[in-house]
Amino acid sequence: MEGGKSFARRDQLLIIQDKVQKKWEEHGVFNAESRPNPPKVGEKFFGNFPYPYMNGSLHLGHGFSVSKLEFASAYHRLCGRNVLLPFAFHCTGMPIKASADKLAREIERYGNPPIFPNLEEDASTEATEEAKPEDADAGKVEPEKFKSKRSKAAAKKGGDKFQWEIMRSFGLSDEEITKFKDPYHWLSYFPPLAMEDLKVFGLGCDWRRSFITTDMNPYYDSFVKWQMRKLRGMGKIVKDVRYAIFSPLDGQPCADHDRASGEGVQPQDYTLIKMEVIPPFPPKMKSLEGKRVFLAAGTLRPETMYGQTNAWVLPEGKYGAFEINETDVFVVTQRAALNLAYQKLSKVPEKPTCLMELTGQDLIGLPLKSPLSVNEVIYALPMLSILMDKGTGVVTSVPTDSPDDYMALNDLKSKPALRAKYGVKDDWVMQCELYPIISIPEFGDKSAEKVCMDLKIKSQNDKDKLAEAKRLTYLKGFTEGTMLVGEYKGKKVQEAKPLIKNMLLETGQAVMYSEPEKRVMSRSGDECIVALTDQWYITYGETEWKNKAEECLSNMKLYCDETRHGFEHTLSWLNQWACSRSFGLGTRLPWDEQFLIESLSDSTLYMAYYTVAHLLQNGDLYGSDISSVKPEQMTDEVWDFIFCGSEPPKSDIPESLLKQMKNEFEYWYPFDLRVSGKDLIQNHLTFCIYNHTALLPKHHWPRGFRTLRQAIEEFSTDATRFSLADAGDGMDDANFVFETANAAILRLTKEIAWMEEILSAEATLRTGPPSTYADHVFVNEINIAVKSTEQNYNEFMFRDALKTGFYDLQAARDEYRYSCGVGGMNRDLLWQFMDVQTRLITPICPHYAEHVWSEILKNDGFVVNSGWPTSDSPDLTLKRANKYLQDSIAMMRRLLQKQISGGKKSKKGEDARPQEENKFTVALIYVNEQYGGWEEECLRILQDKYDPKSCSFAPHQEIVQALQKSNIGQAEDFKKIQKLCMPFLKFKKDEAISVGPQALDLRLPFGEIQVLQENLDLIKRQLALEHVEVLSASDEVARSKAGTYSALLNQNPPSPGQPIAIYMSS
Repeated sequence: MEGGKSFARRDQLLIIQDKVQKKWEEHGVFNAESRPNPPKVGEKFFGNFPYPYMNGSLHLGHGFSVSKLEFASAYHRLCGRNVLLPFAFHCTGMPIKASADKLAREIERYGNPPIFPNLEEDASTEATEEAKPEDADAGKVEPEKFKSKRSKAAAKKGGDKFQWEIMRSFGLSDEEITKFKDPYHWLSYFPPLAMEDLKVFGLGCDWRRSFITTDMNPYYDSFVKWQMRKLRGMGKIVKDVRYAIFSPLDGQPCADHDRASGEGVQPQDYTLIKMEVIPPFPPKMKSLEGKRVFLAAGTLRPETMYGQTNAWVLPEGKYGAFEINETDVFVVTQRAALNLAYQKLSKVPEKPTCLMELTGQDLIGLPLKSPLSVNEVIYALPMLSILMDKGTGVVTSVPTDSPDDYMALNDLKSKPALRAKYGVKDDWVMQCELYPIISIPEFGDKSAEKVCMDLKIKSQNDKDKLAEAKRLTYLKGFTEGTMLVGEYKGKKVQEAKPLIKNMLLETGQAVMYSEPEKRVMSRSGDECIVALTDQWYITYGETEWKNKAEECLSNMKLYCDETRHGFEHTLSWLNQWACSRSFGLGTRLPWDEQFLIESLSDSTLYMAYYTVAHLLQNGDLYGSDISSVKPEQMTDEVWDFIFCGSEPPKSDIPESLLKQMKNEFEYWYPFDLRVSGKDLIQNHLTFCIYNHTALLPKHHWPRGFRTLRQAIEEFSTDATRFSLADAGDGMDDANFVFETANAAILRLTKEIAWMEEILSAEATLRTGPPSTYADHVFVNEINIAVKSTEQNYNEFMFRDALKTGFYDLQAARDEYRYSCGVGGMNRDLLWQFMDVQTRLITPICPHYAEHVWSEILKNDGFVVNSGWPTSDSPDLTLKRANKYLQDSIAMMRRLLQKQISGGKKSKKGEDARPQEENKFTVALIYVNEQYGGWEEECLRILQDKYDPKSCSFAPHQEIVQALQKSNIGQAEDFKKIQKLCMPFLKFKKDEAISVGPQALDLRLPFGEIQVLQENLDLIKRQLALEHVEVLSASDEVARSKAGTYSALLNQNPPSPGQPIAIYMSS
């Protein structure tokens, strides 16, 4: 007991799982061995899972994803297939190294163990430190002055933590935490811990094949170097200078797995228009005289520069004048200047030099000479909607083609008070005339003016309408617009755009500029920029290679259309990928060892490494144990022989071992399933396709992708797995529901108790073959469960498998118990039920299933290898008949309550039970087994007008016309009959669309009277009656038995599937 709550049931499951897991390990139940001959179709199953990153313990999110692979593997093992489920641990990349370094800095600064100051003191100290200039030259304002006002201490208030505190949250002592300043200690600590958690989770894994990444594992290190050399030899790795998301703090590109936020964000390229400030400069800018000063504006539409009327700045925005080279100065935001500095556009590389701080108000009224503009002089004017975290803070204005520009300029022209507020002279604005530059079908040559008038936009503050205006015009302008001015006059915009851009760049009137599409934060806590980097790239997106990847994808079995669309979208945009890093852990680039191979590039082919890992590493996670093969023996020729079908290598590795490794790979590959979260589609999983198509023969390409500990201790492994299965199987994010886990504990332990109770009462059970209606229904429900659960497991629908193989089967058992009555339950059927249910739940709750299999049912061997249960074909007519029976009983119960109350609802608090004087003990059930008369005619017409292919009916008018032409349509009282026909036709149409064409049958596929008569005992028990008769509504003698209640038969006549019950006291 704890806090008044008993954990006995949970503890019972924990004891069971511990006992079962020890038994599994002793017998090596999950160790997978290849066989000498190639596997036949359906003989083997090889599934895997993206290895988790080892900078902490596994969480329930890992458990949810890996449970899908575990359930699938357990199902295939249960069916008798040779199953390989391996698991490894990813340590490559920068997060571990960054965390270790952070820990070392905290120890150096705050002591060991550290004594952290309170946040106010820390904020004061750091604010002082940040104010110190790095350069003694007082004439220059260093970029630190532009840093965010949010100090490190303030950041901690927002949820950031000291690394030491994070390590404490893992349950580590101060003495243990100190060791983690060595990044390799993380590799020694967390992978074994994760392995132990997964063992407790009951993962059916061949742990002999487990490994870690990085150069700490010399065998995997050799494998990755072979892979990279192979790709380079094929021309698929090149050195290039290009834009990349970059962390200034880490001093290297920041790939998806290195990011705390912003995964999938790419560089956004702009053309930076150089709008030169015309001297003389205003007093505030006098110190810049002698230099060429430009307001630099980023644009995605260089072809529109002919129509510039002005530039825009944010009045309260903070800008700086930054040195680009000896002569040029750009006025931009500090954020843009930092990006430029890493793109070789700063006097001091990677360090923006600010000569002067400025506000947007200081810039208003500056006369500018801008490239391509038909106006010789334009002015900087105020715009209130400029975003300072996008672009440079300076915007070009083309009011003919930009709805935003048109409305902002219109506001300035029409509002003298607005001009006066920002000191804008009339002639700076009034000279701005719309100059047509592009003709767009439907919008003419002044598209912005036209669309703003059409949408009745009133001002620059109508954000939603302006967004819609841009949506309507921008894409159409690019695809269908025609240039009206310039040397490319007459050309389509999409043809002229790159030509105009190149001309601006080549003549020095513009430069290229790039920044992240959205905010990106590295795992080091650094806001990322875009840098022009000289490094090694994998040439994803190259035409021939992309075609191979698309071919592979077309032949793969994926979870759903959404997954396929995700891959297709990624293949459409994915281009060169930076594969080298200078900071972190990993494998060195073999031909350029100053670089490490980044974390998404050493994890694209490792599924193949699983097939030989146990032979190389001898079951040691780190590859450090004494093996019959030394790492240096694993040459490129050896790897080629194993994976690529090359000639046998010259090697001192025994020939038998070489052949064994090759056979392992050939037997298990390709893998049959890879389970992952949908977030990896845009990188890791697509890279996996690319690398397999480049390095392996086509018959080894992937076949299918499918985009803990605390829970186990709190609920038990099987209750946790039960809840994970119940959480769902779709692409949407799933939640672990604690109530489901608690309910699972109750269900599983109650089931064990029920089975033990049945065993103790075995002598009282009925024996022999199934003989009663209830017996046959129960057998049928078991057959249905076996078939439908098999289908659900095959389709990876584990929540549905849980429903059909456990919930529905339990409901059928409970119904059977009640239906049997005094005759009792059949012993053999109960044994069949316990056997089948145990096997069906095995993939999800294996410990519970092993306990039942061996301890309760006293079977030999392991249930995980027992085979899928056999069954007969389900009798769907019997299932429908039983549903009819249960629905009829429920309907009869409602009629009984209604007849008892005389048709009135009981008042609140009033006893609804029948009083002695009006207690009914007799029921007459009237059945009409076939439609006749006008109802029959209606159904025959609907049968004729139903299309089974589209599951739809002919138009309503066509059905009405057929009714009018029928026999009943010729009757004199047709108008009266038609009033009955119309609602009946609608009801039957809706029913047919809902349940299928069987709703149009004239009679049910079973005898209703027979079903009800076979179950009179059940009906009497359910309704607490002494006598029940089942009668035909078409038999006048039978109808007369209703006596004074016969009027009820006329008011509500029975129909097929809808019997009517009349109750009497005698």
